[in-house]
Amino acid sequence: MLSLSAAVSGFFLGASLIIAIGAQNAFILRQGLLRSHVFVLCLICALSDALLIAAGVGGLGTLVSRSPVLIEVVTLGGAIFLGSYSVIAFRRAMKPHAMRAETGNGLSLRAAVATCLAFTFLNPHVYLDTVVLLGSLSAAYQGAGRVAYGAGAALASFVWFFALGYGARLLQPVFARPAAWRVLDIVIGIVMGLLALSLLVRFFAGD
Repeated sequence: MLSLSAAVSGFFLGASLIIAIGAQNAFILRQGLLRSHVFVLCLICALSDALLIAAGVGGLGTLVSRSPVLIEVVTLGGAIFLGSYSVIAFRRAMKPHAMRAETGNGLSLRAAVATCLAFTFLNPHVYLDTVVLLGSLSAAYQGAGRVAYGAGAALASFVWFFALGYGARLLQPVFARPAAWRVLDIVIGIVMGLLALSLLVRFFAGD
């Protein structure tokens, strides 16, 4: 019963951290709408979260929290990457007719995987949420309970990303219109831009 309680706690805490509009989720949503490499990208996101959660539960969270230089490097790199992608999204919004869902127009598998990995590992929030926060809270459990807690948090990532990636196609009737793609890309551009700005503020505030 203790292990089940720990797993449920890990699941809902993990879900509360990943179910939000962010760079990674926006990218998966867009690829899901395009039905482009959905399974591979969802699997990458879920496995990456599971790996980071396992590292945090295993004690890496304490090490990361004591390495401000590592966080600063990831923060600056993430800001540059997200800012660049924000510009790309706004440029796409200027020509929405080229992004109709039924055309399957999108990134190649290699480019999609590289972009997905960048969204995952160049985002310092990923480390703070999965490695540091979830890892620190796992200290409340011992032995099997701690393993169950980490497994529950990892399961939340698998459920969320595959639901987002494959559930996005339910919105395809809406995105049959180019105007809908324009709105989506504008929203994505704003989200990416705000995230990049917040990372820059954090980076310079830390100096």
